[in-house]
Amino acid sequence: MSSDAPGQGKYVTLVSGDGYEFVVLREAVLISAAIKGMLDPKSQFSESRTGRCVFEEISGMVLEKVVEYCQYWYKYKETENVPDMDIPVELCLELLQAADFLGLDRPS
Repeated sequence: MSSDAPGQGKYVTLVSGDGYEFVVLREAVLISAAIKGMLDPKSQFSESRTGRCVFEEISGMVLEKVVEYCQYWYKYKETENVPDMDIPVELCLELLQAADFLGLDRPS
């Protein structure tokens, strides 16, 4: 498939329930089993055609941290001494719920 197809571009857009949009490197977000499934061309989900994933149940603040984690993972995936990532205590529960929903706790 041509990389010019809208859903198969280098970047995807993740949208929070409160309307915040994050344009992220496709390879970085594919660590999420849920997003990977949504973007799979064989899935026939609209997200696979548009390259846009909407998460009504995830707030912008939490999705921003999820995106940060995906980029962090992508940057350090081949590194042994990985620096700690700053996670605000007040977001821990919501981040755990989002991570579970997105399948970030499972190998992709």
